[in-house]
Amino acid sequence: MAEAEKDTKGEGRGNLLTNAVSWAPRKFKELREFLTEVRSELKKVTWPSRQEVQTTTVVVVGTTVFFGFYLWGLDIAFSRALAVVLKHN
Repeated sequence: MAEAEKDTKGEGRGNLLTNAVSWAPRKFKELREFLTEVRSELKKVTWPSRQEVQTTTVVVVGTTVFFGFYLWGLDIAFSRALAVVLKHN
């Protein structure tokens, strides 16, 4: 039984060494496959035109400015309301 445990432990170290040695080439192969798949997927992408990008950018900036002022106004209104409530107490 002790010999069986010895053999198992020895094989484990051998497998560990084999795995460590083959790790880098295996990872480089996986990286190459990944980049190849990324390139093929990017070829399938439908990219927006310059006009679409500009239009959506204007919409996003406009919406952001609008809601910025809206929330600023609400902040001022609630601050003043809270100040009035606290002065009465």
